[in-house]
Amino acid sequence: MNSIRTALAAFAALIVLTAQAAAGDLSVKKVADNVYAIVGDLGQRSPENLGNNATFGLVLTDAGAVLVDPGGTWKGAERLAAAVRTVTEQPIRIVINSGGQDHRWLGNGYFKAQGARIIASVAAVADQQERADAQLQGLEFLVGKAGLEGTRAVHAGETFGETMSFEFGGTRFELFATGGAHTPGDTVIWLPQRRVAFTGDMVYLDRILGIGSFSDFKNWIPAFDAMAALQPAHIVPGHGNPATLERARADTYAYLVNLNQRVSGVLQDGGSIEDGTAVDQDAFSYLINFDQLARRNAQEVYIQLEFDF
Repeated sequence: MNSIRTALAAFAALIVLTAQAAAGDLSVKKVADNVYAIVGDLGQRSPENLGNNATFGLVLTDAGAVLVDPGGTWKGAERLAAAVRTVTEQPIRIVINSGGQDHRWLGNGYFKAQGARIIASVAAVADQQERADAQLQGLEFLVGKAGLEGTRAVHAGETFGETMSFEFGGTRFELFATGGAHTPGDTVIWLPQRRVAFTGDMVYLDRILGIGSFSDFKNWIPAFDAMAALQPAHIVPGHGNPATLERARADTYAYLVNLNQRVSGVLQDGGSIEDGTAVDQDAFSYLINFDQLARRNAQEVYIQLEFDF
């Protein structure tokens, strides 16, 4: 009997080790009971990370697992599924897209083929549809044709406007479309029983956030305030490690406020876009990718604010 138990234990350990190896550089971190963050590369998309340069969420329930965001490619989704298997053998029954960036939805096809329900806001799906071709072209350049193999634009079969709530496996999920922040479809997934907020790309931790032409800088701060009003005990960000609301205020909110104040000051003084791009952001130089994105962010904020002055 002891030999059988030993063999079974060894077999179970082998399964976990195999799943860990398949998961690559994804790190699974427990946030609360049955709630996990799956933290990917903090850098750029690459052939090594298969487009999974983001943080994803996992919730285990009595009825199966719920995944927040499916990864950036079909192969990235496979790797994400392997990371899930390091903590549970439960099937992934639901996938929620937290926005319109590639790693928030382009892995949908893999999980749909496994029978998962896909849920997203109407705004997220519209953004995905508008930018799908550009995202796929960009991914081909960044992860390579081999890394992109099998990836197709597959959208959510269930959508909602501003809010959606449901019970699944004894766990309540509340979804709030922010009205736009990093992307037009940014969505907060709130677990009131655990006081955990999956914020998608509205919150970046450890690395500097990115502001693009598709972002809504003017709504980003109000959107953060609405999320913060929930008073989450834990935040699982769109990028970086899970942390507290206080840390999210430091790495994301304070950065947004600084940019708003400094670029607005340049505009009030009649300064040029070059002046706006050069505003002082050094207090946030500790964030990964600061040198690559800080000036570009300031330039985009200037463009989005200039007609308000």
